[in-house]
Amino acid sequence: MSAYPNTAVETTGSESADPCCAAPLPVLGRDVTVPLVTGGEVTYAALDYAASAPALQRVWDDVAAYAPYYGSVHRGAGYLSQLSTDLFENSRVTVAEFLDCRPGDQVVFTRSTTDSLNLLARTIPSGCEVFVFETEHHASLLPWQDARVTYLNAPRTPAQAVETLELALAGRDPYGPALVCVTGASNVTGELWPVKELAAAAHAHGARIVLDAAQLAPHHPVSVQELDVDWVAFSGHKLYAPFGSGVLAGRSDWLQEAEPYLAGGGASRKVARRADGGVDVEWHTTAARHEAGSPNVIGVYSIASACKALTEAGFDELVAREQHLIDTVRAGLAEVPEVKVLSLFGDDAPRVGVISFVVEGWNSSHFAAALSAEYGIGVRDGLFCAHPLVRTLLGSDPQDPGECGAPEAAPGERSLNAIRVSFGAGTPDEHVERFVGAVKELVRDGAQWKYRTEDGRCVPDRG
Repeated sequence: MSAYPNTAVETTGSESADPCCAAPLPVLGRDVTVPLVTGGEVTYAALDYAASAPALQRVWDDVAAYAPYYGSVHRGAGYLSQLSTDLFENSRVTVAEFLDCRPGDQVVFTRSTTDSLNLLARTIPSGCEVFVFETEHHASLLPWQDARVTYLNAPRTPAQAVETLELALAGRDPYGPALVCVTGASNVTGELWPVKELAAAAHAHGARIVLDAAQLAPHHPVSVQELDVDWVAFSGHKLYAPFGSGVLAGRSDWLQEAEPYLAGGGASRKVARRADGGVDVEWHTTAARHEAGSPNVIGVYSIASACKALTEAGFDELVAREQHLIDTVRAGLAEVPEVKVLSLFGDDAPRVGVISFVVEGWNSSHFAAALSAEYGIGVRDGLFCAHPLVRTLLGSDPQDPGECGAPEAAPGERSLNAIRVSFGAGTPDEHVERFVGAVKELVRDGAQWKYRTEDGRCVPDRG
């Protein structure tokens, strides 16, 4: 990274309405305006951070400054290739520092959290038992199909989560390999899970644990050593670095002993033809073993830039400001009797800026469409790629899936899915205040526009 001048750019965001809180971090799109079906335009309120957070301005500026120096990594003798290799490998160091990894841990760059957990699933030893709560995102729930999987029922308190895991682990083969997969913060409720306690329970029973930090890392510091997890996975596009990259970081032994996740250039140290016509391959034992092919250098650097930006901003201030936004939204929704906020652990559970809810008398797709079309507010509706959890919280049966699992339903029908509002370090107070006001107006007055169902989605009827 030191091969070219520092690319960090000093930028300032709008002042927070609460003087005790820091200003939001500058992000791309903060001044974008969108048309309303009722006429005119409004500044877009991006409140779907849990799906993909906007890029930090700092990340965009760093990437733009590096782009002219882009070159292939690990292969070229030219200056730009050497510079890019230096940047790529130093990004690995930055991520390891951001996660407070142990000496000897490996940082493997992937495409996303989903890719990271599928990679780990490919490296687990033969006969490994996997334990995963039904409350997980599909990225954590589904990769373990080739293992012996125990799906644990949804707990209703953090203590019950630990007890449930301990009971499940107590009945396993104490001499065989085992892995626990758990989220750090729910992508549906935003609630924080007792990761440190779950890690202690796993290790007490001879199991390892991987942390899905996709929703945790953008909001709270994640220390591999303090939490005592064996691996952590997260995505760049939720960490304000939306360039198609992710991370799997943690213990190296299972990664080194397994066949490469992808076979090809970069993963191999030596390849030779045998006399019988076959091929002998000697694979790398470093992170490169699972990084075959030309890597996403821009994506990797953007993650490192985001890690630095969040660290420099200070998580104490970021957490305090986000809590202010959480309190604003929750207090506003509590004033609307028709709104039911979804929760596993209860109202007092600590959480990140992710809140899901349903509105009595509204189809969730209709409500989300009205927020967008009439108020310029972007939220998410559906089952959020966490179908078992949302159905548990809603008490609903499985339905035929529409887009991303959202059941098809016309406006006015009983909602079989939910609405999710999510925000973070780049969210100004005005966006959450507008959201709360819009919810109240829609519940009180109804939508101003007519809507229809199209391809399973509720959209404004412009005919």
